[in-house]
Parts: sequence; structure tokens; C-alpha cells
Amino acid sequence: MRRLRTAVTLGTALLALAACGTGGGGAGRECTLIGSMPGLSVVVPAPEGARVASAHLRVCWGGTCQEPRLELRPTSKTVSTGCDGDEPDDACGASASPDGGMSGFAHVEGLPKTSVKVTLTLRDAQGRKYLGKRVDVTPKTTFPNGPHCGEGEPQAVLTVANGQITPR
Repeated sequence: MRRLRTAVTLGTALLALAACGTGGGGAGRECTLIGSMPGLSVVVPAPEGARVASAHLRVCWGGTCQEPRLELRPTSKTVSTGCDGDEPDDACGASASPDGGMSGFAHVEGLPKTSVKVTLTLRDAQGRKYLGKRVDVTPKTTFPNGPHCGEGEPQAVLTVANGQITPR
């Protein structure tokens, strides 16, 4: 009997804890347990994306530096494949089509919400340096569930176009 009471008490506590984790952070909205990773996204749109085979990042702040893994992958655009008809319940389709760009995300543990120095190096298929520049970037807080659910981790985006890096 004692084990049954312990199990019931533990089960009730776990249910209460689970309910607390999914409760709305404000205004009656539900907040999921989705989070965000601290890091930097790199986007190299076409036509420059076609030249890039690899990328390397160095991120420095507060006297320390990290060189996170950054793997670029081809980007795509959505292309309609048409609809079965014109009625609201008719099915429509779409497919992804490569657009000549490349993008990737580098997880940077401990990334602050203050200015960091980022060196981005891009290389072509022969291993030749295509771009090597340093920029100052200030990562911004993310809100993966919306602002009503609290802050996520800081992130920033680096876009490469015409040989320049634009932080956002």
C-alpha cells in the first residue's frame, strides 16, 4: 500500500510539473518547450553561392575565441506544381527547386548579446580563398515561441553579397 501511495504521489507531482512547463507565459497563450540554439547563420545567395564549397568561422568576445563547425548546404525556392481545381477544398502542390545559394548555421556556445568579432572565410571547390573578412556583429535575442513566452538564445545572420558581409 505504501508503494502505491508513493507512486500516486510521484505521478501527481510529475503531471503538475509537466503542466507548468507547457503553461502560457502570458495572456492565456500556450508556450511550447521549443527552444533556440545560440549561434550564427551564414547565407550566400546566388550567384555567389555557386562559387562556395566550404566556410570557416572564428567568433571572438571577452578575450576568448571559438571556431564552430559550419557546414553550408544548398538553398532552394518553392515552385508551384499546380492545383487540382479552383475550389477551396482542391489540392495544390509545390516542390523545392535549388536556387544557387548556400546557407548554414554554426552553434556558438555562450554567444553573448553584445558585440562579437566574426571572421568568415569562404573557399571555392579548389580550396582557394574566395572571401576572408572580419565584421563586428551584435547577436539578438530570439523568441522561438513568440515574445509572450520569454527569451530564447541570441543569434545573428551574416549575408554575403558582392564580396561584402552584412550582419543582421
